[in-house]
Amino acid sequence: MKKYILSALVVSTATVFTSCNDMLDTDPRVTELTAATFPGKPADVEALNAATYSIMNTLGGGDEGGILDNPFYWWSLMSDDCYGSGGLQDNVAKSLHHFTTASANQYEQDFILLYGGISRANNQIETIDNVPWTDAQKSQRDQLLGEAYFMRGLYTMWLTQLYGDVPLITSTVITEEMKEQVSAEDVIYPQILSDFTSAKNLMKAERANGSGHADKYAAESFMARAWMFWAGFYKKVGELATGDATMTLVAQEGCDGGTLSKAEVVAALKDVINNGGYKLCEDFRSLWQYSNSLLWDEAHDGVGHAYAFIADMKRENCFDQPGMGNGNTEEIFQIQFLNASKWAIGGTYDNPRKYSNYLSCFWGLRNGASNDNGKRDKTYPFNQGWGQGTPSCNLWDDWKDAETRGSYTDIRKLGTLIDLENELTSYTYEKDDCEESGFAAKKYADVNLDACAADNDSWWSKCEGYSASSLDNKQQGDHFEDYYLMRYSDVLLMMTELTGDAQYMNQVQKRAGVPQTPYSLKAVQDERRWEFALEGLRFNDMRRWSGVDNHSETSYAAKALQLQRGKQIVCLGQKGAKRSLEHMTCSWAKRYAATKGFLPKPQAQITLMNNKMTQNPGWDKDTPASEYTYQVLY
Repeated sequence: MKKYILSALVVSTATVFTSCNDMLDTDPRVTELTAATFPGKPADVEALNAATYSIMNTLGGGDEGGILDNPFYWWSLMSDDCYGSGGLQDNVAKSLHHFTTASANQYEQDFILLYGGISRANNQIETIDNVPWTDAQKSQRDQLLGEAYFMRGLYTMWLTQLYGDVPLITSTVITEEMKEQVSAEDVIYPQILSDFTSAKNLMKAERANGSGHADKYAAESFMARAWMFWAGFYKKVGELATGDATMTLVAQEGCDGGTLSKAEVVAALKDVINNGGYKLCEDFRSLWQYSNSLLWDEAHDGVGHAYAFIADMKRENCFDQPGMGNGNTEEIFQIQFLNASKWAIGGTYDNPRKYSNYLSCFWGLRNGASNDNGKRDKTYPFNQGWGQGTPSCNLWDDWKDAETRGSYTDIRKLGTLIDLENELTSYTYEKDDCEESGFAAKKYADVNLDACAADNDSWWSKCEGYSASSLDNKQQGDHFEDYYLMRYSDVLLMMTELTGDAQYMNQVQKRAGVPQTPYSLKAVQDERRWEFALEGLRFNDMRRWSGVDNHSETSYAAKALQLQRGKQIVCLGQKGAKRSLEHMTCSWAKRYAATKGFLPKPQAQITLMNNKMTQNPGWDKDTPASEYTYQVLY
């Protein structure tokens, strides 16, 4: 782990930017410094680059209307990994899980933020040659341009995976043609893959080493993720090890056009594997902050509390040790955070908590009238939070069944989930909570120490370089664990899924302590589910595996989601009177088949575009409003 509380990259110079109510309400512009004179030197482009990245911080740490802006959190709630849960008033979380909406613009914030990021990347691409680069600076110029292409591709991919067919914006000057909604399958994904191709060809073959920057290997990894979604979801390639699909790329700097198919994607992943220098951490627990050495020391000092789950780890494998945690050996790309949040930070593209990994708070143990959850004598070492996104019974039950059938114990199960009944025996089921499964999220969970000053302090307050909470609120502001966007284990599992060669998957299985199996699509599907549970990848995996069945009610995703029905949950603190989980309006299978997993486009943005965008199926006038309108369940 990098021993930092402050990091230069993510302290962006976003104050250079403002916004105006123009196309899609997301048009950050350079103020005071005009495009004719800015950027004028390499440092100016570095500033633009930081501002482009900073949108990720607002996504990772920002919240709007009671929901975290992180799209991977949204996808976790939409999958069979999680329930919506949270307090009775947390209707957005439950809306996401039930594929409903309580208002016409409920999901607008990410739409705005992602177009804002695209606009910043476009500005960086268009103005980079305002700088009189010398021959000696060409490598720096190409790296910065490659990072801009990468970020544009990334923001565009997230945008279209959330909202489907949308306007494709590739310029700061938005033409009437660009305002038209276009096909994600035929137009947007070729641009995304072209951007990732440009990025990998322009950026240096050097690892960013956890600096927060993208590098060539990140571009190659995301090229694979994007192509696999396109091939499975849109082209309906049921099994990628035996199937293929070819797209035509867009000619632009760094990308000569031509075509892209599985062979090029496999070659890109091979480059990551052979030349990237990544390796899996020896212990899966090293990836997560609950394995920090301060907590490990308390497990061995014979005084006070002891967290038994990490006691058998090697101390050198703890989260905050070299090569582990933030900046670890398998981290390819991430959102970074730091102790720089401020209540005064505001604006469309900012948020007071943007530099805090606020997921740790959203997934924290729900605290209510009892005020017990989060106290060290009750739930050590785990802290309180909002209690949204309760891990589902399905995730635990399916995992346990797999262990029983295979006669093994998967370290990832308890490395991912808190078993409340057995790990936190004094946990309180609060009266204002609902859809509790008996499990809580352990990945990204904030932890306390006996050494901390008070209950619900964060262990980060005892880290080197920490002085005081930037928000004067440790519960909300002191969360600095990187949010993983791409791990090396994903590269290995994608490689097996594309080639049918099990050796890559076997490395992931070996690390988890589970039997190393031959290739089958089912084996890959299971490994991806266990390895990335609660990391937001499951939902789009389910979607791409459903394309072959035309995303019907019998597709992979629809059937998996529907299996949630009837699971026994605790609501309103009534542990002794569990109730069956039921869908809010009709069924998960029906809502998935109707929407194909897309959210509704914000009505405010449709209106702003003079109805050049159309509402997505499952949310439009052809769908009974009773099927997508939020209903109070508890």
